[in-house]
Amino acid sequence: MTLTGSCLCGAIAYAAESEPLLTCLCHCVDCQKWTGSAYTSNVVVPGDSFKVTKGDPTFYDVTGASGKNNRHFFCSKCGSSLFTKLDIMADKTILKAGSLDNGEANLRGKVDIEFYTKDRVTYLCSLEGAKQEKLFA
Repeated sequence: MTLTGSCLCGAIAYAAESEPLLTCLCHCVDCQKWTGSAYTSNVVVPGDSFKVTKGDPTFYDVTGASGKNNRHFFCSKCGSSLFTKLDIMADKTILKAGSLDNGEANLRGKVDIEFYTKDRVTYLCSLEGAKQEKLFA
């Protein structure tokens, strides 16, 4: 199956020729700052299945808690968060679920894992059935 996504203005589009390897929420402070929200919702796919099909996303590098680089890609026109490449998971691409097409932001109704639960905002509860990790496992 192909997963496709784009930014709000349509300047950037991407595709992944893969089923999701993992669906997850990340509650780390960097994700909170990057999205202006309480967490990111994500679909992890094999890096070699992913390609940008339209436009040229901008990126911002930040050193993660692991000490390794996290590269966040976004649209420079509308600001939409699109995907992330983590040095700690160099063979994977992390798609921001809100940028996915065809209702895939719903994560197919299942979150496999929640990362950085130590940073979860107090008004959110853990998701039943999702593995809980205080840090990145």
